[in-house]
Amino acid sequence: MHRLLVAQTMEVCATGVLLLVLVPSTVLAQGLERLTFAQAIERAIANNPTIAQATTGIMRAEAVLQQVRSSSLPALGLAMTTTVTNPVKFGNQSVVPVIQTQTIPTFALPILAPVAWAQRNQAGDQVVVSERNQREVRRQIAVAAAQSYLAIIARRRVFDLNSRARDNARDHYMFANQRFQGGIGSRLNALRAEQEMLSDETRVEEALLLIQLAQEALGVLVGAGGPVDAVDYPTFDIPDELGQLTNRTDIQLVMERERAAQRVYSDSWKDRLPSLNAVFTPSVLEPPGVFAKTFSWRAEVLFAVPLFDSGLRSGEAAQRLADLNAIKFERANLERQGASEIRTARDAVASTTRAFTQAQLASDRANQVVQITDVAFREGASTNIEVLDAQRQARDVETQAAIAEDALKRAQLDLLVALGRFPQ
Repeated sequence: MHRLLVAQTMEVCATGVLLLVLVPSTVLAQGLERLTFAQAIERAIANNPTIAQATTGIMRAEAVLQQVRSSSLPALGLAMTTTVTNPVKFGNQSVVPVIQTQTIPTFALPILAPVAWAQRNQAGDQVVVSERNQREVRRQIAVAAAQSYLAIIARRRVFDLNSRARDNARDHYMFANQRFQGGIGSRLNALRAEQEMLSDETRVEEALLLIQLAQEALGVLVGAGGPVDAVDYPTFDIPDELGQLTNRTDIQLVMERERAAQRVYSDSWKDRLPSLNAVFTPSVLEPPGVFAKTFSWRAEVLFAVPLFDSGLRSGEAAQRLADLNAIKFERANLERQGASEIRTARDAVASTTRAFTQAQLASDRANQVVQITDVAFREGASTNIEVLDAQRQARDVETQAAIAEDALKRAQLDLLVALGRFPQ
């Protein structure tokens, strides 16, 4: 009777733990928004605030370009002055009226402005740099979303494997416990089976938490209000070409930065050129005085030549050269790194493909061993320890297969990113 009560208690506890694990995961799967790989990448690019921040950088650069361009274009201004003073009279005539208003429009026309023209071109380069930066940020967000998506699938595979291992361990425990209650088996075998089942329950909980964390990360990247679930592994089309580094947005960005810095340095000599500006200023005075006309005007041509600046322009040119050289070094290092990433990614794809194939075969063989060992144990031809060892090995081998599949998908993604083919 005591054995029967212990067995029933164990069965109830095992069933309760199983429900605690399965119910949250079922509810979680039903309540989450599920996206395909393409939908997740599209949503991340459209909704992630980091890309919106990069877009504001383009707007800022265009605004600066507009400001700089205005300095080399004609300008028209208007000033009005009202003066109240003590009247000055000469005889019966008013020399200075009590209230006098003067209207002065000003028209300025830059005739020769090499510095302003150079700054206008340089500001235009910064617009292009901002656009390239926005594309690079877009790529980074897409890659982060893709990695989070793959993490959900991989962790779900591990969760499924642990769940299946727990189910097998529970079945084995139920059988071992029945044998023990029937007086055929031993309590030691039942305890070993129960221990294995509870250990698998722990692994299921850990795997479930990892899935939830990955779903939360994907939800943040796609701009959702909560966690987002993934559907299944995507299929990547791996190109055969060697790939051009110029297809990568990070390389394009550093090339535009180098081109912009080269223009700034090349325009340094223009700082020493003269400038020529024309200014026309008419004036309307009402009421006029004795010695002042109602309408008058003045035209000016302002010619300025920088002669001596105590080394200011030389220092600016040296600083621009240093900035240009720094970007050149950055580009050279980035190109070497990019070429290495392509070679490494191709080797990784080849290696992980072979590893995944072998892991699948090993998983199939391990499952066959579990089946054979379990049948042998039920027939009395093997021990409880052999069954538990076979189950553990099968779980470990299947986990390695899931890890190998995830590694293959990540290697394929890394190759597409290295070739500049992701996102499209």
